[in-house]
This record gives sequence, C-alpha cells and structure tokens, in this order.
Amino acid sequence: MNKPPLLAAIALFISCTPALPGQFLTLPEVSPRATVSQTIGITEVTVVYHRPSVLKREIWGNLVPYGFTDLGFGTSKAAPWRAGANQTTLISFQHDVVVAGSPLPAGTYGFFMALAADGTVTVIFSHDTGSWGSFFYDESHDALRVPVKWEDAPFREQLTYDFSDITKDSAVLALSWEKKRIPLSLKVHTDLNVVATLKAELSNSKGFLSQSWVTASNYLLTNNLELPLALTWAQYAVSGRGVGERTFATLSNDADVLEKLGRADEAKPIMDEALKLGTALQIHLYGRGLIARGKAEQALEAFKLNAQLHPDAWPVNYGLARGYSAVGDYKAALEALLKAQTQIPDGDTLNAAPIKTNIEKLRRGENIN
Repeated sequence: MNKPPLLAAIALFISCTPALPGQFLTLPEVSPRATVSQTIGITEVTVVYHRPSVLKREIWGNLVPYGFTDLGFGTSKAAPWRAGANQTTLISFQHDVVVAGSPLPAGTYGFFMALAADGTVTVIFSHDTGSWGSFFYDESHDALRVPVKWEDAPFREQLTYDFSDITKDSAVLALSWEKKRIPLSLKVHTDLNVVATLKAELSNSKGFLSQSWVTASNYLLTNNLELPLALTWAQYAVSGRGVGERTFATLSNDADVLEKLGRADEAKPIMDEALKLGTALQIHLYGRGLIARGKAEQALEAFKLNAQLHPDAWPVNYGLARGYSAVGDYKAALEALLKAQTQIPDGDTLNAAPIKTNIEKLRRGENIN
C-alpha cells in the first residue's frame, strides 16, 4: 500500500537525515520567526510565532481548515490551527491574566485556534509548548478555551500579532492575516501585582534605600490601596533601622498617609518638620499640590514659608503669586509674579511665556491657577 505524499516525504527526510551535511546551516525561512511583547501595567505578555504569507492563496477554510481536522501526520486526529506556521505558536504571561473573561494562570502556553465558517474562533491555550505545530495536539492538555469572533480587516500579506487599546489593566491582542482580524481581550490585576512586587523588592537590595520605601508607600497612597501598609512603609522610610532618615521626602510622605487615614492632628507637626527641610522646589511643588486639592489658604502659608527659608530663589516668587491668586489677592499676586519674571533662570524658555500670560491675567483680575 502506497504512503500518502506527506508521510512519504517525511519518511524520506528522516531516513536521509544522516546524509545531509548542511542540515544545520542557518538559512532564511519562508515563514520567518517573530516575537512581539507588550507590558500591561507591569505584566509582560509575549507571543513567539512564525509569519506565513498569503502568496495569492485562499486562506480561510482552505490553507487554514475550519474546525478540528486530521492533518495526515502525527497522533492528533482532530487538530486545531497552530495560529502561525512551523513550530507551535507560544504565548507567555508574566502574571495571572483574564482572557476574554476567563482566568488563566501565569505561564507559557501553546497557542492554537479552531475557526468556524460563521466567524467563531475557539482560542486554545495548551500546556504543550514543545511540539511542532499541532500534529500532536492533545485536547486533554488544554489549560483554557475561549470563544471569540473574527472581524473583517484591511488586507495583510504576512500574518501578524499586535497589541492595541493598552491601558494600565488591559489590552487587546490580535492576529491579523489576509482580510481577517481575530481580537482577544486581556486583563491583568495590576494593582495586586504591583503590591506583591513591591513587597518582594523591599526585601532585597532595593529596600536598603529610604526612597524605595517612600516610592512604594506613595504608590499605595495614590491608588488608595492597603493604606495601613502604606503608613508602615512610610514610617520605615523615616525611622527604619539602617534605612530611615528624616528628609522632606520621607516626612512629607508620612504626613500625607496619616492625613489620608484621617489622622490630620498627627500629620501636621510631621509636615511642619518636613517643610523646614525642603528645598525651594520641593516646597513649591507641595504648595501647588495643595492648590490642586482646594487648600488655598494652606498653600499660601507654604509659599510664604518658602519665601522665608529661600528668599528670592527660583521659583519662590512664582509660588507666592500662585498662592495669593488662589485666595483672590490679585494685587499681591501681580507684585510677586513681576518679581518672579526677573528671576527666570537663563535659558528657561518653558516658564517665560506662561508668566507673561499670567501677568496679563492678573491685571484683568483672573486667577492664574
């Protein structure tokens, strides 16, 4: 009985392998290997695949069969498409992910697809990562299957994976080829991942610096996460053994967390100490932050203190102008801003134009904040 052509060719290749002296030479592939990666939050997602070309062939339902098919080789009698060419397409997730609404643990997976004529695509994540294509596909090794729908898309000669609609917690991974696009929604738990990562990093050499504890604490504070832990980290930056130091950065962060926790009476003396240690720019930025939070009177007091501690330093008078403007004293604000205009550092083109504009606003009785 004659062997099918594909089996005969494979058998011939295997039987002749020892007689092929150039078999390990590096030559260009018809479907070249490609890698695409995207970080979502702090989670890296990577696809490793091979890129076949259309080459005027009929793709969907022909070159790529619909459903699960017997490819005539290997152990699988119902194989999906390898979602690329050559070796199995691989997809890796650094952290746990939610794929098209279904959870999938972190790891590397074989990536397959089974398409239907109506545009439904079953996307398969398999624990098999070392096989060639889908010839040895085994359904029992599936980690997850999710249904998606393909879309009509502009023609693309080479199969391509790309990421779009990227946010802190999500992205869309899509396969595009010929005139179809197969999108797959991905979601990650960025805040949970960050907290876990920060805990680990603070226990290694990064935890030897007070600024690391401030940065970690501030992330929790800004994102309203685990505020008691944010306070623990803030206070370790101030007084942690071998690490803690009393600086504007450490003390102001401690005060900010205390205030967020509703402990303003404890926060005030700590912030007062911080301000006395701050540079002109640090105090200026602190005052700007107070204005943004609607605390105009408190901001003006910070700007006044800055003027006492750092007289005529840039951008002290600019801060005073903003503080007076925030409380409606446009005359005092204009005086401070005219003085600030004469103190702009040489080469600072970023502030010259806005200051000129703000002077005109104050002359018209308008708030410059």
